[in-house]
Amino acid sequence: MDILLLQAGGAGMYTNFIFIGAMILIFWLFLIRPQQKRQNEQKKFMEALQKGEEVVTASGIIGRINKIEDNVITLEVAKNTYIRVTRNSISKEMTESLAKTDDKAKE
Repeated sequence: MDILLLQAGGAGMYTNFIFIGAMILIFWLFLIRPQQKRQNEQKKFMEALQKGEEVVTASGIIGRINKIEDNVITLEVAKNTYIRVTRNSISKEMTESLAKTDDKAKE
């Protein structure tokens, strides 16, 4: 009788491990992996920035890249008005959304 109880308890334990493993897999697929993908895309975007591109900072400032020095980018926000921002403050998502709205306005 004791052997049957031990076998039944062992099967439940394996089910719990499978359930926990499935939860970890789901967490990784829906939260961690997409965030890593966004970070890699942002990094590639920042490395590909060039003089003359119109970009948007994370705080919403729109400007054209005038000069790139290592980690500091000089933006022209109006005629003869320049600001210096760090490369990390340029937002890929906001820059792409600005480009989409500009394309729609041209149509």
